[in-house]
Amino acid sequence: MSTVPVDTAEPSLGSTLVRVLASAPVGHDTAEKQHNSVSQNIQAQNLSHVSKFHLMSLSEDLDLQPILIGLFLCMYLVTVLGNLLIILAVSSDSHLHTPMYFFLSLLSLADISFTSTTVPQILMNTQIHSRVISYVGCLTQMSLLTIFVCMDDKLLTVMAYDRFVAICHPLHYPVIMNPPLCGYLVLVTLLLTLLDSQLHNLMILQITSFKDMDVSSFFCDPSQLLNLSCSDTYS
Repeated sequence: MSTVPVDTAEPSLGSTLVRVLASAPVGHDTAEKQHNSVSQNIQAQNLSHVSKFHLMSLSEDLDLQPILIGLFLCMYLVTVLGNLLIILAVSSDSHLHTPMYFFLSLLSLADISFTSTTVPQILMNTQIHSRVISYVGCLTQMSLLTIFVCMDDKLLTVMAYDRFVAICHPLHYPVIMNPPLCGYLVLVTLLLTLLDSQLHNLMILQITSFKDMDVSSFFCDPSQLLNLSCSDTYS
């Protein structure tokens, strides 16, 4: 009587899937759950090296897209032109060369940069009916977005300190808020902003595999990318 050789090699995920579907009588629901579980494991392994992500679109309705593009384009232009007018007014009028308006012009510049990081790409993707962004492009957008958002927050904090000095120490305000101190506050703001941005980049770069390529946002939001991580550390 001949013996059948037994394969002692470790089964692959594909063979595991076949054995689950062809195993002894199991309920339909149980087999379907096992099939979905194995499929998710295969998908997670296949997404170990992601080269692109899929962003959300403004609308799937082709007739509504031109209206949304026009609306967001007008809002973008109003934002950019309004902030440019603030910068131009502060730089051209010598009466506005004070710490408060200096910080305000920097805040307007950060606002222009923040808006230009996200809105033009959203409009372009909607126009060409594409939701794809490369992995490098996504990291670049996320880094710039984090820089300008943090810069907004830090500048608002500096402006709050400026108003505190102006209200509580009005007679000493010109002495306390001198040009060297203003430059030092801006330098600290930039350093803290870059540090925060690099921390976000390091967290994303530590992700070795993703559960999905669909980002639930119109741009590369760091929190959304962390939610796509297969690791339980950030999810």
